[in-house]
Amino acid sequence: MNAIPVVLKTKRLILRPWRQSDFEPLAQLNADPKVMEFFASTLLREESDQLAQRWSSMIENQGWGYWAVELVGVCDFIGMIGIGQVPDTMPFAPAVEAGWRLDSKFWGQGFAHEGALAALKFGFEQLQLEEIVSFTTVTNVRSRRVMEKLGMHRREEDDFDHPKLKPDHPLVHHVLYRLSRREFLNL
Repeated sequence: MNAIPVVLKTKRLILRPWRQSDFEPLAQLNADPKVMEFFASTLLREESDQLAQRWSSMIENQGWGYWAVELVGVCDFIGMIGIGQVPDTMPFAPAVEAGWRLDSKFWGQGFAHEGALAALKFGFEQLQLEEIVSFTTVTNVRSRRVMEKLGMHRREEDDFDHPKLKPDHPLVHHVLYRLSRREFLNL
């Protein structure tokens, strides 16, 4: 059953459903070692297309998820921002995660924060979620700053080793940030 796709708009961004024309720039983004520095590896075109199709299907089926992001009047595609269910294999599942992945040309301008804030607002106000989490590897200082700026907080006891990575992988150790609806509404 298809849902009506949600589109979120901010001052500078549009978070929208995926288009076929987004797949190529996403593949370039996913093949960029700078963008993928804190992931296990870059992605091949086929892997990137599968990911984009999964994100697109998520929005088609439930109306929300990890949206394609436009920078209004500047660029039709700068990356992905949204919220989605974490896999059951994660130690804190079930949970909804806020995530983002932007082309490095657009880093340091507040776009991840702006778009993630819109996604959080949607999750807490429209979906009535009680909590939204976000996680990354310990060394990903840029994403951690975004999480903290969003009002999310970390407890060391929530840190975990990512189940998809081998125990000796340099990125295995992750930090988990949390934000409750009550905390968000009081920001």
